[in-house]
Amino acid sequence: MSRRSSGSPRRAAPGVEGRRKTALPRVEGRRAQARRPPAESKPPSSERRLAGGAQPGLAAPPFARILVANRGEIAVRIMRACDEMGIWAIAVHSDADREALHVQYAREAYSIGPPPAAESYLDIGRILSAAKASGAQAIHPGYGFLAENPEFARACAAAGIVFIGPSPEAMAAMGDKVRAREIMRDAGVPVVPGTPALSGDATEVARRAREIGYPILLKAAAGGGGKGMRLVRVEAELPSLLAQARGEARSSFGDDRIFLEKFVERPRHIEVQILADRHGHCVHLGERECSIQRRHQKLIEECPSPVVDEATRARIGEMAVKAARAAGYTSAGTVEFLRGQDGSFYFMEMNARLQVEHPVTEMVTGLDLVKEQIQIAAGSFLSVRQEDVVLRGHAVECRIIAEDPSRNFMPSPGKIRGLSVPSGPGIRYDGGTYEGYSVPVHYDPLLSKLIAWGRDRGEAIARMARALHEYRIEGLDTSIPFHRKVMEHEAFLAGDLSTAFLEEHPELLAPKHDPWLDEIALIAAAVAHFRRIEQSSKSGPGSGNARPRSAWKWADGGDR
Repeated sequence: MSRRSSGSPRRAAPGVEGRRKTALPRVEGRRAQARRPPAESKPPSSERRLAGGAQPGLAAPPFARILVANRGEIAVRIMRACDEMGIWAIAVHSDADREALHVQYAREAYSIGPPPAAESYLDIGRILSAAKASGAQAIHPGYGFLAENPEFARACAAAGIVFIGPSPEAMAAMGDKVRAREIMRDAGVPVVPGTPALSGDATEVARRAREIGYPILLKAAAGGGGKGMRLVRVEAELPSLLAQARGEARSSFGDDRIFLEKFVERPRHIEVQILADRHGHCVHLGERECSIQRRHQKLIEECPSPVVDEATRARIGEMAVKAARAAGYTSAGTVEFLRGQDGSFYFMEMNARLQVEHPVTEMVTGLDLVKEQIQIAAGSFLSVRQEDVVLRGHAVECRIIAEDPSRNFMPSPGKIRGLSVPSGPGIRYDGGTYEGYSVPVHYDPLLSKLIAWGRDRGEAIARMARALHEYRIEGLDTSIPFHRKVMEHEAFLAGDLSTAFLEEHPELLAPKHDPWLDEIALIAAAVAHFRRIEQSSKSGPGSGNARPRSAWKWADGGDR
């Protein structure tokens, strides 16, 4: 076995293959510099620091080696934090991700199986085998995959490996959405009127729905992220939508129990970021506006929300801290709320992990949430107190995905043939691809996150609009044209948002205008016109009525 690291090779764990790494591929449209020298060369100072601990004058890293149990842009983002902390970052990858950016960026990488996530990134045994083979002291799960799986956290503890995240007990409590509602209600946190988990027949569900009053939401009891969620506006829709919700919940979480919630009309999705250490300290870091969604998946986020003032921010922040304490939560987490049109807030769920949209909070607070997670996992105190948290300016994030919004978000995997990444004042790019990279079909379509910061919301949006016009990805369809349109839309500029934003503004999803296709259509029309003239000249009565032969040559080489 060969593997991606310096030093003596280790024996591979069963089903785990390591590889030696020497250089980065081309990244963000530029040729990357070699990340490490040939094995026989003397390592640079950064390599000596990573191999032997902190450099003089710098604090010793909390862990020497961390394995990142994820892929794509979030894996790269975590590894960058590890690099800055003097920690040796280790990657895992499926066969489909052998040449992925996170594999190239890591100091060391291990193959964990075939492309299907169930046989690689969701295989606890393979990931732990890679961690043991690499000598990792801790595992960062990123988001998605095993990030909110309490069994994975327990397996890490049993293997003597630190799980960078909350305790299994807190994850289990927040992962069960019905139990989470009960915990919040007991702690005095407002919740949307609803039911406990229901596993009975449709008759029982219909009776409970009538008690709450339509419209209602069907939600999976065992999970979140929009899986198993259906909006039922009238009772006649209930039987078919209930079957759909239960089927999706069963396939996603192995549990078809659902519960009902009263549907809040035109709500805003507003969430609060919290940090909690193991010493009883917990702070909130302001809120994020996440109302622009499709099928309950976020597309654009911003911090702070344009409708939350300082008094409201303090109130919902205290609610989020109360929720975290009630769950016995530690690490970085997010408490999600629905905001009604009357300004009321209701607890929706708590995400026991790092969120995709965490960069907007980092941009306005100046904190690195990944570093905070790592320090908390090592037993350190929080680096900030509540009075230290100050929001400066405004940040907007666009999730750039390999889908075509004008075709109902049709997936668009393929090879990136050209890539030009935006930059300039206030722009942050968290990417997981490079020019020449082939986007696989097996995983989430997220390519990158583009973040813009400004002194106020207007400047942040203007910078994002400029950056989106600079951003070029050639070879596949992406959401970039959609995001450009949103940044210029009057409702978005006015902050008039809700989770129904796309339904209320279908023009944002209209097929994009393509001048090249217009030119092709014009040429085709001209050819058809000349063919009609030719046919007319041939069918005229007598040669005297025939038109003169055309001097144009046709594509088949003849003249007519």
